[in-house]
Amino acid sequence: MNAVRSPMAAAITRHLFPHSIYAASAGVREGEPDPFVTAVMEEIGIDLSDHRPHTFEDLADTSFDLVVSLAPEAHHRALEMTRTNAFDAEYWPTEDPTVVGGSREQRLDAYRRVRDILMQRIKQRFRWQPPPSG
Repeated sequence: MNAVRSPMAAAITRHLFPHSIYAASAGVREGEPDPFVTAVMEEIGIDLSDHRPHTFEDLADTSFDLVVSLAPEAHHRALEMTRTNAFDAEYWPTEDPTVVGGSREQRLDAYRRVRDILMQRIKQRFRWQPPPSG
């Protein structure tokens, strides 16, 4: 629903590759902003407080080189889009932290796990290198 995993992944990508990779996020259905996402992203200095969920149909531009899906339904939609658009599609199965119950801290930990896994995957996939210290 473009409220949790995809916005985190797009924001992390934009943060790590501010001038070299264009990243957008979209979902199969439009959801509502998730305050836990805002909280865990703020912990690493990324502001998602203005994020509003979007669907694939809301994308103004579909000329992507790569679409990364984080949920099965989104991957199915991305594969459908490859019929009429020339891009590669990858599926990165990613836990849904919204299904984790418990205390506020336990729920935040689930969101942090997803954030940290996405950060690592993005760094590896796009060969991120730390900026030179100066």
